[in-house]
Amino acid sequence: MTAAYTWRTAPDGLATRRQLRAMGLRPGGQDVAAEVQRPRRRRGPLVAYLYRIDRAKPVRPMTPAKRAALAKAMTARRTCPNCRADAGYCIPPTLGMCVPCHDSPAA
Repeated sequence: MTAAYTWRTAPDGLATRRQLRAMGLRPGGQDVAAEVQRPRRRRGPLVAYLYRIDRAKPVRPMTPAKRAALAKAMTARRTCPNCRADAGYCIPPTLGMCVPCHDSPAA
């Protein structure tokens, strides 16, 4: 059983995945050391898992293949399926096309 703390009461030396990433670290396979619970009014508490900073490992460097794959995926998210142009932003899934195509009367 891991220790549970209320919001903002966790001891030093513990961090969430997001906090570790901001420090350039990753959990590195370690088990969850504790959890922080933030109460909510109508539902159960929000839970964030904490990891020990002293056991964290450095983030692995990005490989050229992974960098290329991410660039290809982002290009696909920015390309309008209607006009095939790079929109300059990620196409909203709710629209399914770039804003000019969506707003044009022919659409």
